[in-house]
Amino acid sequence: MAFYVEYTVSAAADEKFEMPVSDEESGYTVPLTETDAPVVTAGALPIRSGVFGSSAEEARKAAEEIIAHSKASEAKLYEDGDNSDQMGAGTLIASYAEGVGWTDR
Repeated sequence: MAFYVEYTVSAAADEKFEMPVSDEESGYTVPLTETDAPVVTAGALPIRSGVFGSSAEEARKAAEEIIAHSKASEAKLYEDGDNSDQMGAGTLIASYAEGVGWTDR
């Protein structure tokens, strides 16, 4: 089974994330100074990251390491046999809240 952790990274209060949008240059990062593509701004970015683990408990431990190095205070852990990159895909097995830890679903 494959496990995925999902969380949101928020920009600083007085900043936004800026991303160029170009179908011609999809699939890799282009510095804003090197493209005339339209720029989209966002206050937060959703993240879905694969976590290694042969069990839900191992996946929780791996997900906590990821969360600890992010700016996220909440996360969700999914079990997804289809290995989808779509947010919310799979079965929600646990939720994480900073200061509380994991709650099974």
